[in-house]
Amino acid sequence: MSAIRVGVITVSDTASVDAAADKSGPTIQEIVRQRGHGCVRSTILPDDERQIRETVKNWCYDVENTVDWIISTGGTGFGVRDRTPEAIAPLLEREAAGIVHLLLAESLKRTPLAALSRPVAGTVGNTLVVTLPGSVKAVKENLEALFANGFIEHAIDLIRGGTGKQVHAAMGSGHGGVPHHHHHHHHHDHHVPQPRAILSHDPSLPVYARHRVSPYPQISLEDALNIIVNEIQPLGVVSLPVTPALAGNILGEDVHAPQNVPSSKTTSVDGYALRSSDPPGTYKVLTSRTHTLADVLPEGWIFRINTGGPLPAGTDTVIMVEDTELLSTAKDADGQDAEEKEVKTLVQVPPGDNIREPGSDVHKGDLVLQRGEVLTSLGGEVGTLTFVGRKEVKVHRKPVVAILSTGNELLDLQSPNPLPSDGWGGIWDTNRPSLQAALEGMGYNVVDLGIVADDIDAHVKAIKQGLESADLLLTTGGTSMGASDLLKPVIERQFGGTVHFGRVSMKPGKPTTFASIPTAGGEHKRKFMFALPGNPASALVTFYVFVIPALRKLGGWPGERCHLPRVRVKLSDAMRLDSRVEFHRVIVKAEEEGLRATSTGGQRSSRVASLSGANGLVRLPTKREGGPDRLEAGSYADVVTFIVMKSGSSPVGICVATLLQPVA
Repeated sequence: MSAIRVGVITVSDTASVDAAADKSGPTIQEIVRQRGHGCVRSTILPDDERQIRETVKNWCYDVENTVDWIISTGGTGFGVRDRTPEAIAPLLEREAAGIVHLLLAESLKRTPLAALSRPVAGTVGNTLVVTLPGSVKAVKENLEALFANGFIEHAIDLIRGGTGKQVHAAMGSGHGGVPHHHHHHHHHDHHVPQPRAILSHDPSLPVYARHRVSPYPQISLEDALNIIVNEIQPLGVVSLPVTPALAGNILGEDVHAPQNVPSSKTTSVDGYALRSSDPPGTYKVLTSRTHTLADVLPEGWIFRINTGGPLPAGTDTVIMVEDTELLSTAKDADGQDAEEKEVKTLVQVPPGDNIREPGSDVHKGDLVLQRGEVLTSLGGEVGTLTFVGRKEVKVHRKPVVAILSTGNELLDLQSPNPLPSDGWGGIWDTNRPSLQAALEGMGYNVVDLGIVADDIDAHVKAIKQGLESADLLLTTGGTSMGASDLLKPVIERQFGGTVHFGRVSMKPGKPTTFASIPTAGGEHKRKFMFALPGNPASALVTFYVFVIPALRKLGGWPGERCHLPRVRVKLSDAMRLDSRVEFHRVIVKAEEEGLRATSTGGQRSSRVASLSGANGLVRLPTKREGGPDRLEAGSYADVVTFIVMKSGSSPVGICVATLLQPVA
C-alpha cells in the first residue's frame, strides 16, 4: 500500500503560545517518518473544544489535501481544561472501541495512572482519528502498539476501501508489502532511529562518477508545500517596545486593556465645559492655565476645552464652539488682543452632551488584540497598542535571512572582480540583489554572504556563517546535476543535514531544494535552508512560492495564513500548458468586470525581465493526455493570491494565481 498521509494535532494551552514547549508533536512526526509514512499536516491548538473540533472536521473533509490518519496528543485526562475527547467524539461516525482498548491496555502495562486517560478513536469520513496522551513517553508507547504487526497499515487499507489481503499476506509471511522497519543491522536494537540515506554524489570522486539521473524523487508542488509548513516550527516569543518598528511581527499574546480609555470624562469636540443647568447667556472664560481641573468651576464661568481634554470638577456637559459668540478679549502688555475674556452661549446643552465617559472606548480588561494577529504596516494594530497604553508587547521573533549565490562565473555588479581574460567576462549576479530587495521590502533583516566559489571549503565556510548569523539560509545556484553543483553534497556530507526534497514537479524551479541542518541545542534543534535554482526568474518565482510560506511559519503566522489568500482573475492572453505545473508571470489589473491578468511575455527561466512589472503568477495546470495544449484568452483563474508588503510608504501586491480550470 502507499504511504499513510498523517496529520498531527498537539493540544496544549502552553504550546499554543510557545511552540518550543511542544515535544510530543515532533516526536509523533519523527516516528511516522521512520515508519515510512508522511506527515502532511500539523498544528498546535489550545485546549479549546470548538477549535479542536473544527480543525479535525476541516482536515477530514479537505478533498484537496487528504489525510488518512489524524493523531492528536494532549487533553485526554481529567484536568479541568482536558476537552479533546469531548471535541472529537461527536464527529466519529464509526467508533473504534478496539483501538481504545489497545491503547489503554498498552499504557496500563506501564502505569496504573493510565486508567485516568480517556482516549477516543474512530473514523470521520475516510479518515481515522486517534487521540493520544500528552506525554512523550506515552506517545511512543501507544504508537509502538499501533504500528505493531502492520496493525495501523491494515486499518488504513480497509478505510481506503481495500480488502486487506496484502496486509494479511504480509502478516502471514512476516515480511512483504507492509513497511517493515526492523532494519536487521545485527545490533538487535529495534528502537534506534536509522540515519537518512545520503543521496547526493560524492564530490571527491572523478567527474565521470557523478549521477546521470537525479537520485532525489520529483515530488508534487502540494507535497513540497506541506513538507515545508510541517517541518518548520515558529521562532520564540520576545518582548519588544511598542514602536512603528513592530510592523510585520505576529502578536504572541492576547492583549487586554490595562485601564479604561478614556480614564476620566473627556470631550469629543472643541468647545467649553459648563453645567447643563447653565442657561444661554454671557460667561467669563477660564483655561487650563488659569484654572486647575480639581477645583470646581465657579458660577458664571465656562472652561475652554479641546477635543480629548478632561473636564474640570463641577461640569457635566460641553458646548461646541460653533454654538457660542466671542464678546470681549483680554489685552496683553502691548494692548493687543491676547485671550478670550467673555463668551456668549447660544443654546443650553443637556447633561453628557459631547462627552466621552470613562471606558466608553475601551473598558479595563477588554480583549483588544488576539494572539496571532498580524501587526500590519497600515498602523491599526500599533495604534491600538499605543491607545490602550501598552509600552511593550510579546511578539514572535521575525526571522533573519542569510543569502548567498554560488558560481565561479558570477560577478558582483558593485565590486566586480573580472575573470581571467578568456574571451568571456562572466555574468552579473542578479539573484542576491533581487532577493534582498524583496526581503527587505517585506521588513526582514538580511545578511548578505556574497558570491561563493564552486569549491567545498568555500561552501562550508559560507553555510556555517549563515547558520550562525541567521534563522533561514537562502542560496541560489548549485542545485542541479553539474559537477560543480555542490550544495546537496555539502548539506548531507559536511553538515549531516537532511534534504527534505530535492526536486519539485514545477516550471520554473524543478531543482528547488529544501533542507535542514542540525545545530547545537539538543533534540529538534535545527535550521532550515532553501537552495533555489540559479536562473534569475526561477529564483524569484520559487522564492514567492516556497520561501514566503516558510518565513511566515517561522515568524509565527497562524497556520491558515501561511498560505496566501486567493481571488479570481480573467486571462487576457492564451497560455501554453506543460507536463509540469507552470507559474506564468503576469500583470494583474482591476477592470470593471473584475481582475484581469496579462502575460509579461517570454517565460524562459533565465529571463528575469519577465518579472519586471509583474505582480502575479498564474499557476497553470499540467497538460493532460487528450486535453488542450493551452488555455485560451478569456479563461478564468479561479484563485489569485496576494502578498502585501511595504515598499517605502506604498503597499505593493505580489499575486499568485492558481488556475484550476477554464471557465466558460
